[in-house]
Amino acid sequence: MKDSSSKNLTKTAMMAAIVFVGIYLIKIPIPNGYTHLGDCFIFLGVLLLGTKRGSLAGAIGAAASDVLGGYMHWAVPTFFIKYIMAYIMGMFVEKLMPHVKWNWILGAVIGGLMQCVLYTAFDCFMFGLAYGIAGIPSIVMQTINGIVFLCVLVAVLSKSGAMRKLKEM
Repeated sequence: MKDSSSKNLTKTAMMAAIVFVGIYLIKIPIPNGYTHLGDCFIFLGVLLLGTKRGSLAGAIGAAASDVLGGYMHWAVPTFFIKYIMAYIMGMFVEKLMPHVKWNWILGAVIGGLMQCVLYTAFDCFMFGLAYGIAGIPSIVMQTINGIVFLCVLVAVLSKSGAMRKLKEM
């Protein structure tokens, strides 16, 4: 295994662990459930690791949180939904709008909207239309919180110079 391969694998695994902690341990109560910092860290992973590795780290960390948190029936859908959400963001950053300053925010919003649609569709499929519709406010709030926390985190990391250093590692 090449040194750069080991380094990339380590960074991806560490980002997956950060996503896991952001979902599993950091729960913020909201009406009809809770939100977490996982989406914020998934988006951050895309910014630090790139589209493919950031998406994979986010999907693995979120699915692991579902498995260990007692939500086994969500693990596979979560893996794919979080991967798609992060991949969409990454496409805005790397391919669709690479020279636009705030491309990562637009990508996070579009990816977050897709997350809301996909989780609602899965809810409707598994548990019925009423359950799916009832869950919309919670998933929307979770997505908004993830994007807002991401904006704050990116601002702090950029201002301190840490964002550049983390990308270079």
